[in-house]
Amino acid sequence: MSLSRSPSPQPGGGWSSPGLVAPYNTASGRATPTTANGGPTTVTWASAKAKSDEINGYPAFSTRHDGFFGRHYRSLSNSLPRFSLGGRRDFADKEKLGRGRWSPNGGGRLGRLRTLLGGILRRMRLRVLLLLGLLLTISLFYLTPMHHLYLRTGFLGGGNKFVIILAANEGGGVMEWKGPREWAIERDSVKNKKKYAKKWGYDLEIVDMSTKKRYAHEWRESWEKVDTMRNCLKKYPNAQWFWWMDLNTFIMEPSYSLQSHIFNELGKNTYRDINIYNPLNITHPMDSLQLDDLSRSRDGDGKDGSIDLIVPQDCGGFNLGSFFMRRSAWTDRLLDIWWDPVGYEQKHMEWEHKEQDALEYLYTNQAWVRPHTAFIPQRKINSFPPGACSENGPDPRFHYNEKDRDFVVNMAGCGWGRDCWGEMYSYRELSNKLNRTWWEKFKDWISDTVKHLRQGGSQGT
Repeated sequence: MSLSRSPSPQPGGGWSSPGLVAPYNTASGRATPTTANGGPTTVTWASAKAKSDEINGYPAFSTRHDGFFGRHYRSLSNSLPRFSLGGRRDFADKEKLGRGRWSPNGGGRLGRLRTLLGGILRRMRLRVLLLLGLLLTISLFYLTPMHHLYLRTGFLGGGNKFVIILAANEGGGVMEWKGPREWAIERDSVKNKKKYAKKWGYDLEIVDMSTKKRYAHEWRESWEKVDTMRNCLKKYPNAQWFWWMDLNTFIMEPSYSLQSHIFNELGKNTYRDINIYNPLNITHPMDSLQLDDLSRSRDGDGKDGSIDLIVPQDCGGFNLGSFFMRRSAWTDRLLDIWWDPVGYEQKHMEWEHKEQDALEYLYTNQAWVRPHTAFIPQRKINSFPPGACSENGPDPRFHYNEKDRDFVVNMAGCGWGRDCWGEMYSYRELSNKLNRTWWEKFKDWISDTVKHLRQGGSQGT
């Protein structure tokens, strides 16, 4: 077989490899080069072709450890968990014992536990930071004045809209000397109201009735509710609702806020038509033709915003041991007429219950009073103990019910043949029991269990 041209890659013939360059210059086209002395050379065509393929093809070396584990050894080892067992860290060489992944005696159980927790925290770093931030925010909110500020703000908690007024003879008795029981009743009642007001951000006005004497010739005791209410309207200009409470009342459920318990749904919790429960048999509405439609309406205008007085009724009529008044021009007018000395001079001998009978008289005879007056079920804000209004036995409309968790209990009339301190103490203990925290319930359960076991052991012996 003859070639038409030289297979050499170099122009004019010859090979790029120094060992293959022919020491001759001939154009005869011979395929087999010769030596300088004319003898045949030892380089064959096949060996030259192999050399050329090695130069122009893949490199002559090959990678060692070309198996699966050899190629993926590093990636597999990096995916395995690393253990740092508390070995020594002062070695300069990275491969020293205790510096690498395994240390035979490195750290013991405490070191392994620390390493394990460290790995978990590293993986859950974001969640841990969020949790710590949440705990810090809650702590700052409840341990600083921020919580109280939130409760007091009108558009947030709304606590500054409510004032609790508590009548107390803290300076000493007025009509009679106060003994230890009377002081104990006052102490528990005041503490109860302070705790509740602080919890919800309300204002608390404790009135010392011994300093409220306005006239030298008489003492208008019990009438001072009206005058005190007028003074509180001036003292708290930003408040909207004023809650009067007698000294013998006790808030049984401090977890109830006034907003959630009454005022968020004022229309559902009150009623305008006194005929729903009318122990005084007051004619309603009035029959006079000279009155406008609003004054002759059973329910007034039906709007919650027009309610300025909220009164409960017991078995005998209006009860002012616990009632609400809203700031308004109507309220100012009512208080002025209610406190009018002329009316007092003319009627106070007929009004056995004093300011309470005076309000009933105004409601009965003054048409302008009714459209702004609403009534609330007795047990909503003024439950009675079994001894009050008990002529016909227990009545679910008036008497306190533990299962229903009534809001307030009023020991009304306890000074007439009943033990005021005994009732106050029993309801105080019941309130503490009903409002225990889970930790207090757990401690009481442990105590009761131990007591039961001791009793069983003593009976067995």
